[in-house]
Amino acid sequence: MASEKKYFYGPVPSRRLGRSYGVDIVPFKVCTLDCVYCQLGKTTAMTIKRKDYGPIEPILAELRETLAEGLEADFITIAGSGEPTLNSRLGELIDGIKKITDIPVAILTNGTLLYKEDVRADCAKADVVMPSLDAGDEQTFQKVNRPHRDISIENLISGLCGFRDEFAGRIWLEVFFVEGLNTEVEQIAKIRDAIELIRPDKIQLNTAVRPTAEADIKRLDAEKLQAIAARLGPKCEVVADFSLGHHGRGLENKAEDVLSILKRRPCSLNDICSGLGIGRNEALKYVTGLQHKGIIHSEKRDGRIFFKVN
Repeated sequence: MASEKKYFYGPVPSRRLGRSYGVDIVPFKVCTLDCVYCQLGKTTAMTIKRKDYGPIEPILAELRETLAEGLEADFITIAGSGEPTLNSRLGELIDGIKKITDIPVAILTNGTLLYKEDVRADCAKADVVMPSLDAGDEQTFQKVNRPHRDISIENLISGLCGFRDEFAGRIWLEVFFVEGLNTEVEQIAKIRDAIELIRPDKIQLNTAVRPTAEADIKRLDAEKLQAIAARLGPKCEVVADFSLGHHGRGLENKAEDVLSILKRRPCSLNDICSGLGIGRNEALKYVTGLQHKGIIHSEKRDGRIFFKVN
């Protein structure tokens, strides 16, 4: 029987990375931003100070255990419930992961600390770095991302440009669009200008498909996202809902696995099925049990039901 993990979670059905195991290396909602669209809710501890959040060896021990259980993944993703670059031992962790497994390492970051030399050096150890850019000017940056007072859009863009100059790996830049906040023609043109400076390998467009920090956030429809993608150039793609074409082997599909995913992000029933490789009826059984115990609840968004931890 698999033991419960403190740091690793998943497999997560990722629309960008396929079948991904996540690593949580900062406390819940410790972040440099308080984005209006965050699926984890509002930031409770905003900071730009990097900190040692504890020893790395327990995380690596969990990875060894997970590999021994038959881990199958396209990526090990350093992300979790806060901004991972705030952990000052990020580079040490990546070095340790790479000594244990050949599974590629991705970092899911908001990119706001890449203006710091030590953060760029740590992130450069990864195979794929996935930063964000949701605005082309300071006013929109403040509206959408609500940054720490010491972070500006200039910091963010200059950091991304500096990282591109130093990093030989892949940069997949996410742009998250919120209807009415960063979707004006002029704003899209400014974002395009910034992208030309940053030179990412991919630009991936996203919008609110899960419950967000602010209840009135409006998603874009697929047609509008595709139109924006056409304006942002040939490297741009719309990130579609995740759909897994095969199922992993050897997973113990229990309620604990469902709860492990839901502790990190809201998921639909289909997300749970895809991530754990189980049928709809089996997933429904675990979800219903967790609801009856008062551990999770459901929330409807744009006609879809998502499950969240209470």
